Amino acid sequence: MEKIKEAVIRDFIKTHFRHFNAAVVVDAAQGWVEQLEAGGRMFLAMGGAMSTGEIGISLAEMIRQNKIHGISTTGANLEEDLFNLTAHDYYKRVPNYRNLSTAEELELHNQGFNRVTDTCIPEEEAMRRMERHLLKLWQKADQEGQRYFPYEFVYQLIDTGELEHSYQADPRHSWILAAYQKGIPIYTPGWEDSTLGNVFVANVRKGAVRSYHIIKSGLEQMAHLIDWYLENSQQGKGLGFFQIGGGIAGDFPICVVPLIQQDLKQTCRLWSYFAQISDSTTSYGSYSGAVPNEKITWGKLGPETPRFMIESDATIVAPLIFNYVLGR
Repeated sequence: MEKIKEAVIRDFIKTHFRHFNAAVVVDAAQGWVEQLEAGGRMFLAMGGAMSTGEIGISLAEMIRQNKIHGISTTGANLEEDLFNLTAHDYYKRVPNYRNLSTAEELELHNQGFNRVTDTCIPEEEAMRRMERHLLKLWQKADQEGQRYFPYEFVYQLIDTGELEHSYQADPRHSWILAAYQKGIPIYTPGWEDSTLGNVFVANVRKGAVRSYHIIKSGLEQMAHLIDWYLENSQQGKGLGFFQIGGGIAGDFPICVVPLIQQDLKQTCRLWSYFAQISDSTTSYGSYSGAVPNEKITWGKLGPETPRFMIESDATIVAPLIFNYVLGR
């Protein structure tokens, strides 16, 4: 019975998704399968608030089954997967969010809720609890003169085991835990644009941590990505790039190829696959909505690179693609 169930999603998509954006979903998903079958690897860039949308339910299994080998994401997605994992029971859903008055929005704020569309993250149970855990690790690094990337502090926190008694969501649905178990890098360009990034700055300003220097910068993340890319793009067909949304989570990592080739004057392979799920309208100057062909002029993709642009809602499309790749 289980084998029959696991064939349903791929078969359904192939049968019903035949034209327009739906057809591109099939092409992009099948291209991902072929990328891996040819011995290549895949890099995921993830913007938006996908963790609060519980993308980990499908993404975690992708990581566990070696369908994703590196990640670039917003600091918000990094932290919000942990928030959901440890404070899930305290979240509040507001299905009628479009009809909220300003007074009702203020009431949510006064109750300690931070709204992301229809989902409210609890300030005390999620954000402040995580601050208390991480502050100890920041202070320890400060005292020892050590420096780490944001995701390394998260991995250190998981290492301590302090969170395990607080799990409220199914840990199998946490993509952070899956990434930790696989030891894959998580790049967070612009990490200061996140709740915990703000919290870190506040703790330095208050004197609880002595220096900003314990957090490795975005520039150092790029330097790390150069070495990681050079190593992983040598595998099979090369390294593919799958992007959810736009913004810095995607812009940052895809630039590593022209950096290596044009700025360092070193030889490397181009990205060997590119797909993006975007709701950004193609327009003048909008990189998030730029068609993939534009990336050829920047030396990121080649004319022969498989390229897919899915103009749709990633909260709907991404889990379908993930489960297609998983063979379900």
